[in-house]
Amino acid sequence: MRLNFPRACRPQQWRPIIARRTYAFQAPSGPIFDVFNRNTKWLQKERAAANVEHSRQADYLKDEVAARVCDRLQDIKRHFPRALDLGANSCNIARALSRPTPNHDNPDGPPPRPPQPSFDLVLSNLSMHWINNLPGVLAQINSILKPDCPFIGAMLGGDTLFELRTSLQLAEQERRGGISPHVSPLADVRDVGGLLQRAGFKMLTVDVEDIVVDFPDTFALMQDLQAMGESSAILGREMGAIGRDVLLANDAIYRELHGNEDGTIPATFRVIHMIGWRESDDQVKPLARGSGQVNLKDILEGGK
Repeated sequence: MRLNFPRACRPQQWRPIIARRTYAFQAPSGPIFDVFNRNTKWLQKERAAANVEHSRQADYLKDEVAARVCDRLQDIKRHFPRALDLGANSCNIARALSRPTPNHDNPDGPPPRPPQPSFDLVLSNLSMHWINNLPGVLAQINSILKPDCPFIGAMLGGDTLFELRTSLQLAEQERRGGISPHVSPLADVRDVGGLLQRAGFKMLTVDVEDIVVDFPDTFALMQDLQAMGESSAILGREMGAIGRDVLLANDAIYRELHGNEDGTIPATFRVIHMIGWRESDDQVKPLARGSGQVNLKDILEGGK
């Protein structure tokens, strides 16, 4: 499937989507530490919002993922009287649902903590990958949901922008004799499954989609990332602009390693979709181990 976006200065085409589903059961452990500079990320979001026209033109990724989050929501045949959009960005989910834009507070931070569970549904669209304390936020989401109510979210993860990461590292090594981080680290799908389970969610579903967007060059890619508010915000990163010589080398290396035959370059956005349910006594639970009455081996051998 290919989608065209209204950007006159360059083609905005979506390449075929590669999707796969996987599950994770091992909860990660270890101390919580900050990876992202929240003040830097806030400033990036503010700058993006200040340029309304450019920011809206670059909202194609969040709009597309919001539509896919809503597709998953529509698979659940239930009415949700009270829902929370966590990290609403430019209200992409509200537009995908064809509803009026809601009023919201603290759009990019953790949800408020009501004294008791009060939400029938929590949604999140491409905002959680910038949260430092992701385990804590997931636990808060679980605590504000009513029993047997879902959290449906999507975040960037894994090998997102791996083409840009590798080409920048090679360009900087060539021009500067060393490398510094320019693409933010992201959670892996196995981490997300473990964190959901650790937060107390039940009936987990975690799947991955690779969305590949073609750009005319790396400068257009970086320009759109800036307009999205998705530039790097790693703590301790090198401040200031990347040198022109590094950027030119990066563009050449990117084309050599990853370029398309038509002269464009691909950029991969790996989207991790997740669904978790607040525990309830009414939910279907697995039987105790060893309680089965039929041997799977007998069924498989009987089908031969």
